[in-house]
Amino acid sequence: MQTSLGQVNASSVFFFLVFITLTLFITYWAAKRTKTTSQYYAAGRSITGFQNGLALSGDYMSAASFLGIAGMVSLKGYDGMIYATGWLVGWPALMFLLAEPVRNLGKYTFADVVAYRLKQKPIRLAAAIGGILVLLTYTIGQMVGAGNLIKLMFGLPYEVAELFVGAVMLMYVLFGGMIATTWVQIIKAVLLLGGVTALMLIGLSHFSFNPGELYGAIQTKYTVTMLNPGGLVTNPIDAFSLGLALMLGLLGLPHILMRFYTVPDAKAARKSVIWATTFIGYFYCIIPIVGFTAAALLGQDIIKKIDAGGNMAAPLLAEFIGGTPFMGFIAAVAFATILAVVAGLTLAAASAMAHDLFVNVFKGGHADEKEQVKVARISTIIFGVAAILLGIAFKGQNVAYMVGLTFSIACSGNFPALLLSIIWKRFTTQGAVWAIVVGSVSATLCIILSPTVWVDVFKNPQPIFPLRNPAVVSMTLAFIVAIVFSLLTPDKEAEAKFEEEKIRMYLGVGAE
Repeated sequence: MQTSLGQVNASSVFFFLVFITLTLFITYWAAKRTKTTSQYYAAGRSITGFQNGLALSGDYMSAASFLGIAGMVSLKGYDGMIYATGWLVGWPALMFLLAEPVRNLGKYTFADVVAYRLKQKPIRLAAAIGGILVLLTYTIGQMVGAGNLIKLMFGLPYEVAELFVGAVMLMYVLFGGMIATTWVQIIKAVLLLGGVTALMLIGLSHFSFNPGELYGAIQTKYTVTMLNPGGLVTNPIDAFSLGLALMLGLLGLPHILMRFYTVPDAKAARKSVIWATTFIGYFYCIIPIVGFTAAALLGQDIIKKIDAGGNMAAPLLAEFIGGTPFMGFIAAVAFATILAVVAGLTLAAASAMAHDLFVNVFKGGHADEKEQVKVARISTIIFGVAAILLGIAFKGQNVAYMVGLTFSIACSGNFPALLLSIIWKRFTTQGAVWAIVVGSVSATLCIILSPTVWVDVFKNPQPIFPLRNPAVVSMTLAFIVAIVFSLLTPDKEAEAKFEEEKIRMYLGVGAE
């Protein structure tokens, strides 16, 4: 198969320019409406449940979801669907455990919830560091994916592609804040759902719209092993640990939790999760079909020739079944996907740096609106530049382990402290701080010492830590540390505020 990937083509340029023009116009419109901290961080709490559901799905369906799962299924078969399932099943848990408490107890960041009845400064310091670590690792994967995509689509040098992505993303967040970011995510979600649906339907038309016929073709071409489990994860403990990270990592992602502050009340927060689950569930049901179709129609050798990790399977399939114009559209959708997610990550990082660190730790909670927005924009530039530099530094690396690292840190560092602060009366400041620190650090260290990095990246013969995903160890450790330190350092004041916290959490009395 001849492909135009790696060469400039008119359809790609056209679709890219249309998307960039449309979103920059939205940023210009949003900039006029972004004056206060509430508008910058939370879109003035004016987003409806349906709109926020679309934006949440736009925030969550990242490069790893679109390009990564399609590529993984095309090369690894059945086991590639573990990621689709794992990333979906966290949403019901998010709705029943956290959506309402986070909306009612917080203001701009998840640290607001943890610090509600505990000591502000140590909690916010630990939460900001843990949150920024999660956001940075997530951003690296997106930036490397964006760099590779632009490089393949336009033939630009990788470093130039990284600078281009970073510059456009910074324009969204700097000038438009959460209002612009939300609408960019909504547009991207509609484009992605539409594009993947078209890709699946046109692909299935080659098999009489019968998935059974598609799977029969896969079995004929690759034997039945492609349709059986065990192609990617063979260790049952590793599979359980990966599942934990993918499911509960969602409940500790700062940029997802931050979206609950954009809606007016807890009812809208719950509605937004229901809509997000619907859109994401549909997406994760059809994206494996795209991967299998690519494997059946193109063959694994062609997919691996363009990208060893299979990340270009979807654009290649689009070119094969719909020609260069369709590939240009799908590539533009992939670019929109990455750009919207990185904008959300950058805004969440800026809120952690400005709201948690600057306002509440360094200024003791006293800073006027103008000063807060100014610091938020400076924080955005700092994080944006760091994202570009890290994207360049990780050139050529496999980005899959970065996503695994992100979810492991989120479910180990952020989730235990967040959950216990809501449900356990005896939870204390020391318990929260040590849970965040120990969870984040142990997850990071275990990933570095695991086969994923120690062997695959650093080329050592044997890993020091045996599991590819450490969530089952690091998250358990975080919960143990949280409970032990809370019992060793009782806090009567925090216990006394628990009843007040419950009233606000369940009834919304006093919620902003």
